[in-house]
Amino acid sequence: MLIALSRAFLLSRPPGANFPLRSKKELAGLKKEALAEIWSRAEEIVKACFARRPNYNDLIPVLLEIGVCDELLIRCGLALHVPLRPMLGSITRDLSEMLTKLQGRDFSCEYKYDGQRAQVHCDEKGKVSIFSRHLELMTDKYPDLVAIIPQIRGEGVSSFIIEGEVVAVDRQSGNLKTFQTLTNRARKDVAIGSIKVDVCLFAFDLMYLNSEPLLDRPFRERRELLRSLFTEVPLRFTWVKSIDATSQDSEAVLEFFKSATDIRCEGIMVKILDNFPNPKLQEYVEDDVVEPGMTTSTPVTKKAKSKKAGEKETEKPTRRKALLSTYEPDKRLDSWLKVKKDYSTTFDTLDLIPIAGWHGQGRKAKWWSPILLAVRNESTGSLEAVCKCISGFTDVFYKINKEFYAEGGDHVLSGKPSYVDYDAGYPDVWFEPQEVRIL
Repeated sequence: MLIALSRAFLLSRPPGANFPLRSKKELAGLKKEALAEIWSRAEEIVKACFARRPNYNDLIPVLLEIGVCDELLIRCGLALHVPLRPMLGSITRDLSEMLTKLQGRDFSCEYKYDGQRAQVHCDEKGKVSIFSRHLELMTDKYPDLVAIIPQIRGEGVSSFIIEGEVVAVDRQSGNLKTFQTLTNRARKDVAIGSIKVDVCLFAFDLMYLNSEPLLDRPFRERRELLRSLFTEVPLRFTWVKSIDATSQDSEAVLEFFKSATDIRCEGIMVKILDNFPNPKLQEYVEDDVVEPGMTTSTPVTKKAKSKKAGEKETEKPTRRKALLSTYEPDKRLDSWLKVKKDYSTTFDTLDLIPIAGWHGQGRKAKWWSPILLAVRNESTGSLEAVCKCISGFTDVFYKINKEFYAEGGDHVLSGKPSYVDYDAGYPDVWFEPQEVRIL
C-alpha cells in the first residue's frame, strides 16, 4: 500500500494541488537503475513517515496537499497517542561477533529484561497511553504505571514519549520475575486494588519531549535527557542497568553479560552512543542509500587496486552501512545489537517435550503459538512445564505442527493429563507427548 501510494503521488495529483509531478514520458526514457532510484527515494519517504505515524487518516490528507517530499516527514511526524513503530535490534550469536561489528565505536550495553516492551505517551494535560511493541493499546492493562506518571515527570516536562520494558517484580525482595508471570496479568479493565502481579518500567529511550521529536538526536543525548529530566520511583520506574564500553573492554562486557543472565535477563542490548564514525573505518564505508532522517558524511574514496595483465578482478571495498545512533522506527540495524543467551553458540541445548498449545494471533491465528514445553522429572515421572515458545520457528514448521496436533486428531488429548505439572494458565489444547524438540 505504501509503495503504491508513493508512486501514485509521483504521477498524479488532485485538483487544486500544485506539487511537482514526474512526467510519464520522461520516466519511460530513463534507464532501469535511474528509474529504480526515483521510485525507491519516494518509497523511503512514505515508509519512513508511516513508521513514525502509522495512521492512514493522518498520512493521506497531507499527501493530497503536498505530495511526496521531505516536508512530509515534518508535516506528518510523531504525534502523541499515535504509536510509532519501534526500532529493532539485529541478532548477534555471541559477544565476539558483537565486538567485531562495533570495533572502534563507543557503545552502551544494557540489560535485556524478560518482560513486555512498552511505549508510554503523556501529553500536557496528563493523559497517558501505553502501547505494546505491536502498537496495541494496553493502557487498561497497566493502571499502576499510569498512576505513577505524575511522580516521574521532572520539572519542566510537559509531554513525552518514553520507551521501556515492563517487567514483573517482587515488591518485597526486588527480584525480577519471568515473562510467564507477567502474562498472568489480566489484559483489560484491571483495577489497581486487584493487581497480584506487580511490575516495574525499566526505561531505555526518550523519543519525544515537550512537543519536540528526538529521533535524530544521538542515543547518548536522548539517554541523558531521559535520566536527567525524569525521576526514579523504586521498583516501579527506573532505568535499564547499563555500562558504556568499547571493543577494548571485552572482559567488562563479558562480566556484564553474565550479571544480566544471573538475574533472569534474556541477555544484553548493545547500542551505538554517538554518530561519529571511526576515521580508520570510514574509508571502507560505502553508503548506497541515505534514508530519510539520516545525516551523511563526506563522500569516501574507494580503495581499488589497478588491474594489470594476468591479475584477478579489482578487489571491491567492503560494504558497510553507516552505524548511526539515531532512532530509526521500524528498522532493524546493526547500531542496535541484541546478544541473548538463547542465541549463544556456547550454551548447551535443551531436549523439551511439546505438551500443549494456544491458538495464535494475527499471522499465526491458524497455527499453535505459543507452544508449551516440558521436561521429564526422573524422580516422579511427571512432565514439568519449562517454558512457552512463541518464536524462532518457520511457517513450514507451524503448518506441519498444526497438522500433527490437529484438533480432534490422534495426538490431541481431551483434557490436561494427570502426569503434567503445570498450573500457570489454561492452554487451548493438550498434546499427547509424542516427540522431543531440541532448543
